[in-house]
Amino acid sequence: MKDLTNKVAVVTGAGSGIGRALALKLAEKGCRLALSDVNKAGLKQTAAACKHVDVKTYVLDVADRDAVYAHAEAVAKDFGQINLIINNAGVALSASVREMTDEDFKWVMDIDFWGVAHGTRAFLPHLIASGDGHVVNISSVFGLIGVPKQSAYNAAKFAVRGFTEALRQEMSLENLPVQVSCVHPGGIRTNIANSARMGKSENAEAQRKGFDKLAVTTPEKAAQTIIKGILKNDSRILVGPDAWGIEMINRLLGAAYQPLVERFSKKNLYI
Repeated sequence: MKDLTNKVAVVTGAGSGIGRALALKLAEKGCRLALSDVNKAGLKQTAAACKHVDVKTYVLDVADRDAVYAHAEAVAKDFGQINLIINNAGVALSASVREMTDEDFKWVMDIDFWGVAHGTRAFLPHLIASGDGHVVNISSVFGLIGVPKQSAYNAAKFAVRGFTEALRQEMSLENLPVQVSCVHPGGIRTNIANSARMGKSENAEAQRKGFDKLAVTTPEKAAQTIIKGILKNDSRILVGPDAWGIEMINRLLGAAYQPLVERFSKKNLYI
């Protein structure tokens, strides 16, 4: 996909953060947009900002499998084709393995992993039919390394990475016209920390302040990097200098990265 003009792009979680920034950048590139979110008000604001392009909005809970499949059919009917799906919707949880509830664990997995899996599988036939499709799944730097108190988020984001990398190989081996990219953002200045769920013993305010210090990349810069990666057909898109640093540490040290993360976590997470 060398040119995005008149391509139909689907973006989940488009009501704020990276999703909104992606919608705006894709609009600048001339995409026709199918935007979804559970936040109807935020979705309306995003759509209003995407001027001079064809935009339709859909209220969608990506954890609802049947709703996602119905959404794919609705978008295909509304636009006539689908070229790009960006499975971006996500949530966060900060809690130890011992403390987190089954309900919170399921909440994270249903949105951060199953939402991506549902979106990929529901839209894949339409992407193949377009003759020029691309799947973009948002993982995280926490899909590259394990971090204390992020076990549920790690589980979801590692799963997204494995699922996406396997899909890319399948599309190549089956000679199908769909490219696949997995995105690993570092700290992005979005509202995800403020909407995160916390374990009982967590200091929510301190955790959020700590996240804000580490969020060095704007959503706009993240969107720019992701779209550049799409046009280059990158298999792995790293977003932010922290993402590149974590990738390098992981490559150099392998499993030996863990003591480094422990030291960092003792200072910044166990507060």
